[in-house]
Amino acid sequence: MTARSKEIVEKLTQVGEDVLGDIKAGKNPSIDITMRSLSNVYYDEKSGLIKLGDDKQKRYYFNLGQAKKFLQTMLIAKQIKILLEQDKPALSIRQLFYTLKHEIPGAGENTFDLQEESDPIIEDMELVTNSLREELNLIATPNGVLSGPMVVEDKTGDVLDFTKMGSAGGAVPPIVEDDFFHIKEMSADYILVVEKYAVWNLLNQEKYWKKNNCLLLTGKGQPARAERRLLARFGEEYKIPIYVFTDMDPWGYYIYSVYKSGSINLAFFSEKAACPRAKYIGLSVKDVREFDIPRSSWVKLNDEDFKRMEEIASYDWFKKDKWQKELADLKKFGYKIEQDALVSKSIEFTANNYLPAKIENKDYFD
Repeated sequence: MTARSKEIVEKLTQVGEDVLGDIKAGKNPSIDITMRSLSNVYYDEKSGLIKLGDDKQKRYYFNLGQAKKFLQTMLIAKQIKILLEQDKPALSIRQLFYTLKHEIPGAGENTFDLQEESDPIIEDMELVTNSLREELNLIATPNGVLSGPMVVEDKTGDVLDFTKMGSAGGAVPPIVEDDFFHIKEMSADYILVVEKYAVWNLLNQEKYWKKNNCLLLTGKGQPARAERRLLARFGEEYKIPIYVFTDMDPWGYYIYSVYKSGSINLAFFSEKAACPRAKYIGLSVKDVREFDIPRSSWVKLNDEDFKRMEEIASYDWFKKDKWQKELADLKKFGYKIEQDALVSKSIEFTANNYLPAKIENKDYFD
C-alpha cells in the first residue's frame, strides 16, 4: 500500500470508529458530509476557480429518509478501504456498483437499485478523505484522445509516443497521475483543446500538431474527469499557452469554462482538475464577419439555447466584460455556429487559416 493509500485508509477507519463511538454512547450514528448543492458553491475570483464551501450536513442512521443512504455510505467506504488495503486493480464506478449490489437478508430490499445511488456517494467519499476518485482505486470511463510531441511511460511499463498514434490518436487513460502516466518528454509550444472529436480528427489527419508543434487534445464534448485532470497537469507542469476551441453557442462556452474554472456539480474537484491559464480561442461572434463564415452554415438559436445563455450570463465566472459582450452579441446575432461548419470554407480552412490567424494575432480571451 502506498503512503497516500495509507492516509486514505486511516481517514476511512476514522469514519467507522466515529460511528462505533456514536453507537457506544447511545447516540444516533451519523456521518458528516460536505454539501454539494449550488448553495454551497462559489466562484473564487483570485484563483479563477469554482469552489465548494464548507457547509456540512449530517447523514443519520435512525432517520427514515436517510437510513438507506447511511447504509450505502458505509458499504462504499468499506469497499474502498478493502480495495486500497489489498491493492486490488482499480474498478470502474459501474463495477463498484455491482460489487455492492445485493439483497439485504430478511429485508426484501436491495442495498443499491441503480448506479445513480452509488455515484454521488463516491463523490462524498472523495470529500471525506480529501482525495481524488482515482486515489480511491476507482475510475470513470474517459473519452479523450491526444496527439503531438509527447512521450509517456505508462504504469504497465509501456512507452507511448503520441507522435506515432496514427489517425485515431492516443487514448487519455482513466488515471493520469504521474505514477500511472509519467510524462518523459514534452516539447509542444502550446496545447490546443478541441471540443469535438470530428474536428480534432480532421486536424490530426492534417497533422496540425506537427506543423504547429503543439499537443492536440479533445474530450469529445463535455470533458470527463481524466481529460480535465490531464489539462490541469499540463497547466501546472508546463508554462506554455493553452487554448480551448469550441462551438459558438452557450454549450461550447460552458465547456471552455469547465476546463478553465471547473464545474458546479464537481466544485470540490476544481482545484485538482481546472486550468485557470486556459484561454478561449473561439469560435466567437466577431469571427463570423472577420472570417466571412457563410450564412448557409448558421443555425438559428432555439428557446433552449436562449435559456442556457441567460443562465451562464448570470454565473460569476462569465461576468467579465468580454464574456458579457460575447453573450450579448450572440443573443443579438440569433444564430450559433459549430466548429464543423468551417469546412464550408474549405476542408483545410480550420488548420491552415482559422487557428493560425487566431493564435498569431493573439485573438483570444479568458
